[in-house]
Amino acid sequence: MGKTKRICLLLLRLLALGSTVSAAIVMATSHEEARFFTLSFEAKYTHTPSFKYFVIANSVASVYGFLVLFLPAESLLWRLVLCFDVIMTMLLTSSIAAALAVAQIGKDGNSYAGWLPICDQVANYCSQVTGALVMGLLGLLVYLLLLLYSLHSLLDPLLLKKP
Repeated sequence: MGKTKRICLLLLRLLALGSTVSAAIVMATSHEEARFFTLSFEAKYTHTPSFKYFVIANSVASVYGFLVLFLPAESLLWRLVLCFDVIMTMLLTSSIAAALAVAQIGKDGNSYAGWLPICDQVANYCSQVTGALVMGLLGLLVYLLLLLYSLHSLLDPLLLKKP
């Protein structure tokens, strides 16, 4: 692998690590209390299972991304990294899908089910969740690029390498 390709791969892995770490931290620190007449309630990420799953998935992807940074370029484990890149991409995709569905209900409500939107009462919480979802989506896109790069470099799907 050329030096330029290694640097590009390192930068992509660092970007993936940074975005998944920040998505997990921003979501994990999101909470706000609100009063509605005499009723008081607290919005926290731990109150929603899909937000907990989002934090766990991004944390797992962060740990994986950190460990892969220390893998030597000549190691035979890069084929295993390809498998784990697929797993991380699927894990991040499912966590973002679940978290986006709940965030959309929190923002717009569901008139058919009688669920009212809560973002009018806890605007800071919703802004923080939105930021976490954007960072998580960035992490997913970077992992998708890493997956495509790994597929191309390790498996050579176009059969461009000479035997």
